Amino acid sequence: MPLDSNPNPSFDKSKLPSRHVSVGPASAPHRSYYYAMGMTDEEIAQPFVGVATCWNEAAPCNISLARQAQAVKKGVKAAAGTPREFTTITVTDGIAMGHAGMKASLVSRDLIADSVELTMRGHCYDALVGLAGCDKSLPGMMMSMVRLNIPSVFMYGGSILPGRLKGKDITVQDVFEAVGAHSAGKITDEELRGIECAACPSAGSCGGQFTANTMACVSEAMGLALPGSAGAPAPYESRDAYAEASGEAVMKCIAQGIRPRDIVTRKSLENAARIVAASGGSTNAGLHLPAIANEIGIDFDLEDVTDIFRSTPYIADLKPGGRYVAKDLFEIGGVQVMMKALYEGGHLHGDCITVTGETIAEQMEKVTFPGDQDVIRPVSNPLSPTGGVVGLKGNLAPEGAIVKVAGMERLKFTGPARVFECEEDAFNAVERRDYQEGEVLVIRNEGPKGGPGMREMLATTAAIYGQGMGDKVALITDGRFSGATRGFCIGHVGPEAAVAGPIGLLKNGDSITIDAEEGVLSVDLSDEELETRRKDWNPGKHDYQSGAIWRYAQTVGPAYLGAVTHPGGKEETHVYADI
Repeated sequence: MPLDSNPNPSFDKSKLPSRHVSVGPASAPHRSYYYAMGMTDEEIAQPFVGVATCWNEAAPCNISLARQAQAVKKGVKAAAGTPREFTTITVTDGIAMGHAGMKASLVSRDLIADSVELTMRGHCYDALVGLAGCDKSLPGMMMSMVRLNIPSVFMYGGSILPGRLKGKDITVQDVFEAVGAHSAGKITDEELRGIECAACPSAGSCGGQFTANTMACVSEAMGLALPGSAGAPAPYESRDAYAEASGEAVMKCIAQGIRPRDIVTRKSLENAARIVAASGGSTNAGLHLPAIANEIGIDFDLEDVTDIFRSTPYIADLKPGGRYVAKDLFEIGGVQVMMKALYEGGHLHGDCITVTGETIAEQMEKVTFPGDQDVIRPVSNPLSPTGGVVGLKGNLAPEGAIVKVAGMERLKFTGPARVFECEEDAFNAVERRDYQEGEVLVIRNEGPKGGPGMREMLATTAAIYGQGMGDKVALITDGRFSGATRGFCIGHVGPEAAVAGPIGLLKNGDSITIDAEEGVLSVDLSDEELETRRKDWNPGKHDYQSGAIWRYAQTVGPAYLGAVTHPGGKEETHVYADI
């Protein structure tokens, strides 16, 4: 076969990145490697599609991804593409939670995006299908897609099946809360063991509307995933059909010239924020949506996100604030049903395009809102008129903060500060019951730069809830909360303590007011008093003075901009897809 021949004329490789490693005499060394792997001339002449997964044996979130990747490859091949599978890391929050390992979690999001970018760049792949399961791997994979701007399709690995104990569905959230109940003497060793053994019965990501399922909903609402692909639990064989269809879809995107930046726009980011609020989703979306926007150079910070939350009805009765899990949502029609309710209520932009080539409006024409269920309500009868996640601002959080109010009855709280310099100190105090009803627990030095790594505080908040104190104290931090956190817990307080933000200037006994109705987080101190304290403030020194976490601390930006580690689309002089 001539070195410049193309046995599949439906794709013009002269305009694809893989021409650099597969076409012409200069590519002979590259082709020799492909022959070594058993590739044929026809496969070398086709578009190269990276099939990236976060498969590993760290946790159930990821163990089904390798299987689904094989189905993606089958779809790519059926549509005249050549799949090239590779993997990247994940740090699984359920394992990393409650100890120093959580400092690696948010760092991993950017490393995932970087590693996918580097693999794609280094091998000149033409398109990408990304499969992810654990919390940070979903936004990390989507960030790489919009950064590279080659035809891409995202696919969620699926949720775990709910555990079953004493006639009730349970999730890992119940296990964390059981630790608190155990420390308070409310349950025995045997009861705790029973809960931990029953909570997680299969492969898949945490079953409530925690970060993974929140970002899975985002992938459909934003248009990067096939409609319905986020729904089926990980063990279901039907996921393989969606995986195969995702492989076929990315080939259509190549043929039609549909790229991620055609899909991810200001309007589609607003749609994504709507689905987070309507579902009572994870506060972590307040980090990840701005980070995705940064990759394209779109201004979409925490305040933009929470403004949308404020005008979005809360309609999904999902855990942790509600009664149902992801499997229940799937059984009544999945994310598309929630989108249908929002669209009919005038809360979604219907003109946004998706990876199918259709618009949201065209997709919604195919969806019927089911009436014989109470998992998703119509917007005319919401659980509450505003979103399940709320933004706060004030003299304690000039850059903003965020709180999940889904399922909460009490939306205002004033009390004296009880200051802890790190999560471990707070957790130890909670285990000892060394705190008082009415206090505002303050955990600082856990921000992106000061942590470093912006840890989640689920172990502490779940212990408080398990002790029956979830509605009797509040907690604020410059760190993060898990999507499984419930109670009056405010995260992302910025500026963080490490840069002399007001949270770093607090003292025990300072009166803090939280008003989630008005969106206020304040401390009863004058500007003059805060400035006086700032003059006496000295930065602390963390233990991470080398390695990946040190490097992250040098480059990471503030939480309200997404805790990103590079300038993003605004500073681009080229996009990989156009090399």
